[in-house]
Amino acid sequence: MKFKDYYEILGVPKDASQDEIKRAYRKLARKYHPDVSKEPDAEERFKVINEANEVLKDPEKRAAYDQLGANWQAGQEFNPPPDWDAGFEFSGGGYTEADAAHFSDFFESLFGGGGPFGSRGSRYSYHRQGPLRGEDHHAKILIRLEDAYYGSTRNITLKAPELDSSGHVVVRPRTLKVKIPRGITAGQRIRLAGQGGPGSSGGPNGDLYLEIEFEPHPLFAPDGRDIYLSLPVTPWEAALGAKVQVPTLGGKVDLKIPPGAQSGQKLRLKGRGLPGKPPGDQYVELKIVTPPARDEKSRELYRQMAETMPYNPRQEMEAYRGEA
Repeated sequence: MKFKDYYEILGVPKDASQDEIKRAYRKLARKYHPDVSKEPDAEERFKVINEANEVLKDPEKRAAYDQLGANWQAGQEFNPPPDWDAGFEFSGGGYTEADAAHFSDFFESLFGGGGPFGSRGSRYSYHRQGPLRGEDHHAKILIRLEDAYYGSTRNITLKAPELDSSGHVVVRPRTLKVKIPRGITAGQRIRLAGQGGPGSSGGPNGDLYLEIEFEPHPLFAPDGRDIYLSLPVTPWEAALGAKVQVPTLGGKVDLKIPPGAQSGQKLRLKGRGLPGKPPGDQYVELKIVTPPARDEKSRELYRQMAETMPYNPRQEMEAYRGEA
């Protein structure tokens, strides 16, 4: 998949105002509309122009795209970085189901229906009279695993795109004090009542929903409430069995390694995952690490092991002949 430069497609500079983008789009749309254009590639060009406009006309999508695009050029092989969209506050305008079929895989990977910028629909009628409740807003935030394990209160800064008086997109930061519930998992949401879009005609504000994702951890990998840890062990600990200390989110605990353990074997620490009803478990995957033979004495010890314990771990591979 290639990175698309939407500014280049519409022929506008990256600091163009929203009015400049609108004018550029209208001019190109008239030129390449399939019903009137005689250009041989009019239909395809029209789709690309519409896709670029779909992003750049929307201050939320445009601000997120601008942050992402600062590190990419048109035509480069592209995959969205993990959690590239974290920290953006958005109202979820998205695109209609009819439009979706006309957009590229590049657009879908960034703004598709499964992501934060995809369409969430509207629960409110714009023809209704009287007070109207404000629109709900959404944001993805990154927290530490420890925040979810113990529960915490954190200051979270969100980036809220908006238009300034000259019609340019600016990003307004706003900081909120957020209580992280103990045991929350990735994908769950925290509701902040009244922190969404403003109401009109005296109506209440909408709510802000914060979707939880975890920051990368140097030791642990979460899966729901379960936690995974790769544990290095020596060959003799694996062969003879041992009791070793293992880190968990709640502190170190003793783990019994059974004799004859193999690399890749998983051992379970019941209830040592994220809190809940029931709590998750921690799975420890053993990784046998061979000590380096840095001197003659250690090399001689390895030679003695080879003579004393002759063993061929590739025996089944060597017996394979690949015959039809």
